[in-house]
Amino acid sequence: MRFLQWALPRLRMRWPGFRKVRRQVCKRIGRRKRELGLADLESYRSWLEEHADEWSYLDTLCRITISRFYRDRAVFDALAEQVLPILVDAARQRGDEVLRVWSAGCGSGEEPYTLALIWRCALQARFPGMDIDIVATDVDAQLLGRARAGRYAFGSLKELPAQWRDRAFGRDDDSYRLETEYRQGVRFVEQDLRQERPEGCFDLVLCRNLAFTYFDEGRQREVLKRIVEAMHDGAALVIGAHERLPDDPALSVWFEKRAIYRRANLAETMANSGSTVNPF
Repeated sequence: MRFLQWALPRLRMRWPGFRKVRRQVCKRIGRRKRELGLADLESYRSWLEEHADEWSYLDTLCRITISRFYRDRAVFDALAEQVLPILVDAARQRGDEVLRVWSAGCGSGEEPYTLALIWRCALQARFPGMDIDIVATDVDAQLLGRARAGRYAFGSLKELPAQWRDRAFGRDDDSYRLETEYRQGVRFVEQDLRQERPEGCFDLVLCRNLAFTYFDEGRQREVLKRIVEAMHDGAALVIGAHERLPDDPALSVWFEKRAIYRRANLAETMANSGSTVNPF
């Protein structure tokens, strides 16, 4: 704990965000310490101070990789039943035939594929002529490889509605394989949210249990600015249920209990600059 409290601020991360998941990080650091032949954490601290490039490696050890299909069921239910239909109507009014979604920090793909399943299994028939395009980004190339393979253990699917699991997945020995038709419209891109974002504007952005849990306040504001710039007027942002956003006049609470926000239109943002935007 003392080592993490010392190291995390130097990586522009917050120690409080790591309290409940520190064991995952500590195990990785322990393995790294042994790889380097170091006796203890004090020795690793000295190594970091003497080898500047080791900080980049430590950064990779501090990535939290916890994900499941339909994680936080109430959030996805709200998206399916309320948010996505409204966003589709807004896209149609703009003359768009594609709903654009960005899943930031997508890990091994459970979140963007859940959105694809919601669209294919629950919404597509209601909105003929509309389709969905999901850009899923993550900094970890290994996790993205797993996402593109589309193979998961049963534990990753246990919260997914059983009828969707039976419809969309095939069995391969001890794993479940997402069928090709349910991967359509999902693209995986290696990107670091702290430095870049996908091109274009999005109707829905999900950035859950990442930036607003683990990054320090300054970096959170940088990331939020980048996200807001990527959102259409009226677009939705979903964060983790226990996260809080830095204040931003462009965003207002849409569904508070589900941590869903909505972007104001540009004129409204300018008029309310420096004050709170009224909820939609």
